Amino acid sequence: MPYSEDHQLFRQTLRRFVAREITPFVNDWDEQGGFPRELYQKAAETGLFGIGYPEAYGGTPGDIYYVMVVADEIARAGSGGVRASLLSHAISMPIVASHGPDWMKREVLTAVMSGKKVSALAITEPAGGSDVAALRTQAVRDGDDYIVHGEKTFITSGLQADYFVTAVRTGTPGDSRSGLSLLLIEGNTPGLTRAPLKKMGWWASDTAHLQFDGCRVPVRNLIGPEHQGFAAMMANFNKERIGLAASATAFAQVCLDDAIEWARLRNTFGKPLIERQVIRHKLVDMATRIEASRSFLEQVAQRFEDKSVDDKTLSAQIGMLKIFATRSLQFCADEAVQILGGMGYMRGNRVERIYREVKVNMIGGGSEEILKDLASRQLGW
Repeated sequence: MPYSEDHQLFRQTLRRFVAREITPFVNDWDEQGGFPRELYQKAAETGLFGIGYPEAYGGTPGDIYYVMVVADEIARAGSGGVRASLLSHAISMPIVASHGPDWMKREVLTAVMSGKKVSALAITEPAGGSDVAALRTQAVRDGDDYIVHGEKTFITSGLQADYFVTAVRTGTPGDSRSGLSLLLIEGNTPGLTRAPLKKMGWWASDTAHLQFDGCRVPVRNLIGPEHQGFAAMMANFNKERIGLAASATAFAQVCLDDAIEWARLRNTFGKPLIERQVIRHKLVDMATRIEASRSFLEQVAQRFEDKSVDDKTLSAQIGMLKIFATRSLQFCADEAVQILGGMGYMRGNRVERIYREVKVNMIGGGSEEILKDLASRQLGW
């Protein structure tokens, strides 16, 4: 694995940060339904937010392997909810960095990189889900503004975000993909209302339903050319899905680590659980799936980084990776709870929390059903 000395130094910095600023508090944050806003600035000071973004806007050079380091180290806290909201900029700001106008990069991207502002991606709609081309939120040009009507749902960091990178339809409803655009909508825009959503997992991440009722958004807030937002959204999904696969693999490893520790400490009928063959076999099965996921992840990451395969093949492989890694997480979380027994069902431990969060990993960023269909079409089947 091509981890350089810089990767390892960053890993050490991030590990200390997670141990000091996140792990001791995740149980409380889970019960409270969120974490303090100052965590964003503390995280930014470690360099976490700026990886892979231009230095002119507060970023630092970084490849896809930094994404994998982040996944490994954040997972140690055992809270996908903290990861989701703390890193919500990672699925919104790449679009601004690649396609936004200069003023937006100077003002918005810089503020988010410093942790002073929070950003979110607003694409999913109640009627559309993963079918991005079917979105209905409409933006109609009115002089120097767009008038936005519609709604978005399941928006991570939706309650506290200062900026929303929002997918809208600027063409007619029949335009499908060709009529989609991206707008930066500020959180204090009149006509924008937010409602909290309660979830099975990711309790420490605020998730919101957004309603746009005649929101007036300046035309200067357009990200990229009008009617050409679909390609930018699709390109953004590739890196997001690699990140989700890396995170799933890292959380699966946490499940294995905790299961091993418990099996060594827990005695049944005079022997530690680890001495029971059935338990050792479960642990090996978990380790096997983690090794397979990590190897797949490393292969796809390398292909993403060196562009050694064509775009369609890469998209297909990323989709397959995300499916495989989240399936591995599902298996490992289930086995870990089983090994921990009653303790695995109690609130306040990593295994219980990860178990509750399995399904959002399998659905978020594109459900496995959508990704399988996408992969088959990209491969020409």
